[in-house]
Amino acid sequence: MSEIRITTLVVGMVGTNCYLVYDDETKRAVIVDPGDGAGQISAECKRLSLKPDAILLTHGHFDHILAAEELRAEWGLKIYACEKELPVLSDGKKNLVQSYYGRPYGLVPDETVKEGDTLSVAGLIFTVLETPGHTAGSCCYYMEKERVLFSGDTLFQMSYGRIDFPTGSGRAMETSVRRLLAELPDDVTVYPGHMDQTTIAFERTYNPLAEK
Repeated sequence: MSEIRITTLVVGMVGTNCYLVYDDETKRAVIVDPGDGAGQISAECKRLSLKPDAILLTHGHFDHILAAEELRAEWGLKIYACEKELPVLSDGKKNLVQSYYGRPYGLVPDETVKEGDTLSVAGLIFTVLETPGHTAGSCCYYMEKERVLFSGDTLFQMSYGRIDFPTGSGRAMETSVRRLLAELPDDVTVYPGHMDQTTIAFERTYNPLAEK
């Protein structure tokens, strides 16, 4: 029986977690948040004999999207992002490319998603959870069967994403984190956009936004 595998690559100037999620039997894969280092990501796919089918973006900041265009062109992939994140993806000031690289930049996804959508890509099933706070269109991708959550910059180990960037909101972040901790099972493993993995059970106890 095939199983999913998750390979983590740390990419870019701020150490973003890019994830290769794949079926160990078919080798079909999804790339989550290719923030930089398209060559590094592509080389790892080839080393593992993977066949990427899609890119999932949790939000539109530069450190989660910069390798997406190159990978899309190389592998013929579709890019998915939350429809509410289009203003950030398309604006070099809001996606911070202009601040860090001094040039305009915009990205247009092939498909947009929204709360409750179920994506079937590369033979894998993801449910979209809209989690505004870090940006207005931030989202998480939940694999219910596998008990896996790709949380982007919403939920970190004992922390959460910054709220001082364009379209960020402290109130929305608190609501989003508390929603994840209330609705998801204890044994869900959280794969965040930065830093180490965690679990929902651990964050219910130690996250500063958890309800006490």
